[in-house]
Amino acid sequence: MSRFIPSTTPLQVFEDNQSVASAVAVFPDKRRIITSSHDKTLRLWDLRTGVMLKKMEGHRDRVLALVVSKDGQLIASGDESGEVIAWRGETGEPLTSRPIKAHSHGISSLDFSPDTTELVTGSGDCGVNLWNTTTWERPEMGPKPIYWSSSVRCVRYSPSGELLAIATDNNINIFNPETRKCAASFEAHKTGNMSIAWVPDGNRLLSGGNSFDPTIREWDTLTWNQVGDPWTGHMGSIKAIAINPAGTLAASASEDSDVRLWQLSDRRTITIFKHSYPMQYVTFSIDGERLLSGGEDKKTSEWAVPNLGINSNILAINMISRNALITGDLSTAEELLTQEININTNDYTSYANRSFVLARKNDWDRALDDAIKSISIQPSLTGYISKGIAHCGKGHVLDTRISFNIAFLFTNQESEAVHFLLLIKVIALFNLDQLEEAMLLLKELAATRPNPDIFACRVVEAHLRVQLGIKALNDARHNEAVEYFTAAINSSAFSSNFIREDFVVLFGWDLKSLWQKAHQKQCDARLQAGRFEEAVQSFQHMMDTIDNSTKASCLDWSNAFKEECSTHCLANGDAALAASNYDKAINLYSAAIDLNSASHVVFVRRSKAKSDKTLWDDALLDAQKAIELDPSSYAGYQVKHAALRGAQRYDEAIEAFRIMLSKLDNAPEAQIRELRQQYVSPPEVEDAIQTVAWTELESAPLRLLNTSTGLLCDRAAQMNSFKTSATYKELLSFTTQHSDLEMERIKDVAAVYFRRVLLSHKWEETEPLLHNIQDKVVYELDAVGSSVKLQSFCKIARDAGYYWAWMDTCCIDKNNNTEVEETIDSMFIWYRHSALTIVYLCDVPPSSGSGALANSVWNKRGWTLPELVASRVVLFYRKDWSLYLDDQSPNHKESPAIMTELESVTGIDARALVTFCPGMNNAREKLRWASMRDTTLQEDIVYSLFGIFGIHLPILYGENKHNALGRLLQEIVTWSGDITVLDWVGQSSGFNSCVPANITSYATLSHTVPPQSEDDIQTTVSLLQGNARVVNLALMLYDELARMSPPRFTNCKLHLPCIAFRVVEVNRRSSPAQETNFTYEVKSNGLHDLRIVTEEVLMQSTRPPTLQMFLLVLPLNRHLLELPDFTEPPASDDTQSEDDYWIVPQSPSDDSLSDCPDPESHSRALRLLVRLGKPFSAFFLARQRGGEYKRLASDHDIIAQVKDITAVGAMMDVRTVEIL
Repeated sequence: MSRFIPSTTPLQVFEDNQSVASAVAVFPDKRRIITSSHDKTLRLWDLRTGVMLKKMEGHRDRVLALVVSKDGQLIASGDESGEVIAWRGETGEPLTSRPIKAHSHGISSLDFSPDTTELVTGSGDCGVNLWNTTTWERPEMGPKPIYWSSSVRCVRYSPSGELLAIATDNNINIFNPETRKCAASFEAHKTGNMSIAWVPDGNRLLSGGNSFDPTIREWDTLTWNQVGDPWTGHMGSIKAIAINPAGTLAASASEDSDVRLWQLSDRRTITIFKHSYPMQYVTFSIDGERLLSGGEDKKTSEWAVPNLGINSNILAINMISRNALITGDLSTAEELLTQEININTNDYTSYANRSFVLARKNDWDRALDDAIKSISIQPSLTGYISKGIAHCGKGHVLDTRISFNIAFLFTNQESEAVHFLLLIKVIALFNLDQLEEAMLLLKELAATRPNPDIFACRVVEAHLRVQLGIKALNDARHNEAVEYFTAAINSSAFSSNFIREDFVVLFGWDLKSLWQKAHQKQCDARLQAGRFEEAVQSFQHMMDTIDNSTKASCLDWSNAFKEECSTHCLANGDAALAASNYDKAINLYSAAIDLNSASHVVFVRRSKAKSDKTLWDDALLDAQKAIELDPSSYAGYQVKHAALRGAQRYDEAIEAFRIMLSKLDNAPEAQIRELRQQYVSPPEVEDAIQTVAWTELESAPLRLLNTSTGLLCDRAAQMNSFKTSATYKELLSFTTQHSDLEMERIKDVAAVYFRRVLLSHKWEETEPLLHNIQDKVVYELDAVGSSVKLQSFCKIARDAGYYWAWMDTCCIDKNNNTEVEETIDSMFIWYRHSALTIVYLCDVPPSSGSGALANSVWNKRGWTLPELVASRVVLFYRKDWSLYLDDQSPNHKESPAIMTELESVTGIDARALVTFCPGMNNAREKLRWASMRDTTLQEDIVYSLFGIFGIHLPILYGENKHNALGRLLQEIVTWSGDITVLDWVGQSSGFNSCVPANITSYATLSHTVPPQSEDDIQTTVSLLQGNARVVNLALMLYDELARMSPPRFTNCKLHLPCIAFRVVEVNRRSSPAQETNFTYEVKSNGLHDLRIVTEEVLMQSTRPPTLQMFLLVLPLNRHLLELPDFTEPPASDDTQSEDDYWIVPQSPSDDSLSDCPDPESHSRALRLLVRLGKPFSAFFLARQRGGEYKRLASDHDIIAQVKDITAVGAMMDVRTVEIL
């Protein structure tokens, strides 16, 4: 019943190859094809004209395989040496700098995944590789090739991309690309599997065998069982199989020099295209109307695919009337059929055919009359079809069903006629709103196998889905409408221009109009559904596909669509941008641009969105386009500045900003000119930045080493380096508005740039000095001696990301006393503010373990103490510049092991090492830290402590250590009132007898009395409260002590507030003559007797001395009164006269006893008595001729204790003594 028009003559031939033609691929634009050859080349052709567009060279061996991606953007080709080249689909230019070595043997087959994200390669080396088409590397999930037991002949992705079929000599393997696992494996052709192809719906896979089994076999993809018998006819290996887009035809190329065209429904050969040489390949054109084949004939032949429409004679209409119906000339058709009826009034066929014409004209009554007349003359298939259609038009559901049911009696059980009749019935039921029944019937028809007219089913299905979509669109069910139109478009109904003529005759259908309506309605539905990007994509696809005449016919619709869609895209793009949904904003702006909305404003907005998404290059392109469209607008330069700034092209960004400012200044609109007020000019910004930078430099060392260049830089050079840096330019380009001139942000950037690394180390015999490195690159110095230390230090700082470094040996002009003094005065602050302090342990061997740090001489040097405690971040390096203990932590002050070791060797609590703050608190303890350290210059042991105490004193080299220490202690006592620094044993200094001669006198811990529990204190206080006299005297003593001024030094004399106890007897004990120290028994008023050892020779007396007087004094400690330390220097001279020392307070009168202060004062005063009863460190003072006193030094603590705390009168000698 089928009518074929076979043709064995090529429509045209593409020939230019110098060797075997190995493959062909078609582009989705329907205009181009590409071929490959054993002559190592590819050729790009114009399909319509046959002209070669480009010859593509690059392979070094015979090209065996070729593929074009579904979107036409990529081409891949493989050669006999195992190399693959990826090419741009538009230009034919290579995508990679060199071919990809994919396999060790030749590339037998290639295929792109449907989404074009992967390329699969198969080879004679038995391997299959998957490649990422963005990076052209193997994906992470499959880093290794997939190897099979025999050579790979063909690889093909399923239409969905979920499976990959791999044909090898032994088996066909079904592979899951996502899981990288084999889903099935079967032996298709016993002696070799040469080719495979999937049908469009993915339900079947075809395979071709070699010359020992030259058949095609069909496989069910659910069970992987063979369907039906093998297809026979070829006599040689089947090198390639292709399926047409409609899924109705298959073509096979064989080494027997034939290309066969098969009908899939019944596996029959439709026609054979004869060639003179063995064939290598075959494929269908995009529309399925052409075949392309070639091989050893060195050319590609284009063939017309025969029109395989179903027999038109089911509807018996004469050719003239049929043509009139097909062209839509219904009046002519009606006139011709009326003439036939007039000639023969019993011509039942003409009545039926005229009924069709009247139905096309919606003249349903006359159409029904003609149908009834036809049947009355003679019942026939055509008559009942016309009656059914007429009843359908009149809305008669039951009559329509009856008419079509009777029509089946006249089909003679021919499957083609039955199928056609059922399709007509589907259309009629649908038009009668029997939608569910119609669609179910259509579904069953499409599933029928074998199906003589599957393509007709798809055309009907597409038509019905378009009608359903229109109905949904009219009912405002926009998303549902989109699904209907999309399903219609994606069906294979439009893959060929073929449509059964009977449908055109009956309904006036043509695929072109249906296709156009489906696309237009899909665009409208997506627009109404708010799916703007999809709407634009659909519109573009439609416009790219249709010809000029079709474009002209839908010009009004396209203009209206573009205007409405552009408006929506811009508005929603702005909303997405405001919501920081940059991807959506970019897509919507792009959609507006694609609709020819070429306003500079749209490019400005998209540029901003791309900048916000850090797509700097793309943003810059949009900015340039905006400037091209409107050179006078500031907006283009504004987004250009942002894009260049983000791309770190700061010089260009600053220039773009300058132009933007000029555009604002010169804008004709006052409103635009006013915008200029919010911006600052680059010169203003530079002034602000440089002001902050100079402030930063003023607190930095005078000279720093530039770790990048290796040059020593003064502050001017540091500033110049900053101004030429990317950091400076970035800051300058980002500071555009007045609000950006916040100094904190600029300070932060400058602080980061000028971060510096300082070195803490022990000076060695030969250290590079200032003159050794000035105007030299430290990295180019001879790597000998301490130059290596300097170079290694700079490299480590540089590699850690710091631009600046400082080393005390070479960054100070030691011939400049002012600079030296400034350096010493500032050094603690410099280390305090360093980003990192590197400690170099020159005597700690490589790979040394725990304990080596403690043994390093670095711990014995005086200057390393402030460097250690001042620095917040410290890293210790061994002699070979490896990290100590291989500790990779960013700060060794956070390393428990290292801090434990430092605590042990320095005697400084680990917490204090980490959290140290400069100041005068705990002064005695800080002096102890330094007591066991050495310096080359004797004064430096004291000068190194200035920063620790936060003290600024003149640097006076040559003054000797006694004077230096005296000045330090004088400052501490004067400003803090802390007399614990006077608690020492050893020899007195010439500066003052209360000052030690050496800092080593602080090595021993100060005398501490075990603390008394609060309960014990309260118990004693309670006992004392019952004695009113003691209470009143305690109050007087407390008030007296509280009124005392803090201790201070004046002209090297110490004015010390204290409680004095007069010595009444001094007796020297006998001792060997050679001893230099003498031991004395000392008695005093109110204190227990005690023994004192001193170098001094004292006058012995058993009565009050007349020539020399001694005192034991308790220095006033504010903690005795439960008051804070003194913090301010004294305001007046509280030194009392000698007579005042001997005024003994009188006992209070009875009246005064009754005038008691409040209980809280009582308690405080009595608590003082309790504390005074504890042992204390006493000063042993000897009165001098001028009335001043001198402290007598001792090698041991002088520990005294009050005899009786209730004898308050013995403790009432409160005075400030002047000590020389």
